[in-house]
Amino acid sequence: MSDLQGDVGLGQGADGPGRAGIWTFAFEGQPAGRVREAAAEIEELGYGAIWYGEAFGRDTHGQAWLLLSATRRIVVASGIANIAYREPLAMANAERTLGEAFPGRYVLGLGGHRVDDTAMDVDGYKVPARGRAVATMRGYLDAMDAAPAYGPVPDPAPRRLLAALGPKMLGLAGERTWGAHPYFVPVEHTARARDILGPDSFLGVEQAVVLDTDPARAREVATEHVVGYLRAPHQLASLRRLGFQEEADSGEPSRRLVDAIVAYGDVDAIHARVAEHFAAGADHVCVQVLTADPGELPLRQWRELAPVLTR
Repeated sequence: MSDLQGDVGLGQGADGPGRAGIWTFAFEGQPAGRVREAAAEIEELGYGAIWYGEAFGRDTHGQAWLLLSATRRIVVASGIANIAYREPLAMANAERTLGEAFPGRYVLGLGGHRVDDTAMDVDGYKVPARGRAVATMRGYLDAMDAAPAYGPVPDPAPRRLLAALGPKMLGLAGERTWGAHPYFVPVEHTARARDILGPDSFLGVEQAVVLDTDPARAREVATEHVVGYLRAPHQLASLRRLGFQEEADSGEPSRRLVDAIVAYGDVDAIHARVAEHFAAGADHVCVQVLTADPGELPLRQWRELAPVLTR
């Protein structure tokens, strides 16, 4: 097996997220005590970073505080903090607070812009549209940078990333932030992203995996995951750019698409996919373990993957 550590100038903890991390949505539905216990174990397993999503559960900054306060060294990264949920001033103040309290350990991933002209309805709650993606994100970054500070200002400032898929957003990520955090992408996208970002920007890629040696069962879990994103306009646009036009138009996940997005099988199969991302130019890969129950904490799988992904 290839050595995943490499030498890219990134260590673990305050120096950077290392080469391998964990990505999960499962913390949102867990009580705070359970989240703290899981975070501490992930750190002890040797992973360099904990990435977490933000949907409609726990607030992204509250989640970060839980994870950071339960650990000592590991980087905690929002993947992503949704700009549709809060004004730039609120985001900037929370970023400063976490950066000052946990120096060098918090990474703010930004995304979630609404790219259409209608509000999204979530169980009756209207999430407002914010306009075209790149212009909206550029303006949001401008407003965050202009936000006045009346409390402690961390030095250095926390690092920022953008949830970038298309070439224009990747360009903005390279221009204005530490780098990019692509989600729901095949290895081909990693190579394209590196070309656009250039050699100096950070590229931290999410990779969905199913650790199961039963192919039929693993593929069923993987397919359900892919289907969930075939209703998201920004993901459909990304898939079309990557040559999955038929799947994007029909909303039906082909075997080719499922296999490109999700790695499944034993530890060696998952390790091989992660290694492909590194060969394509990734600095860091955060593994999202999928199971038949999306709300469970996949502690067994995190433990099984740790020896190969963190060495």
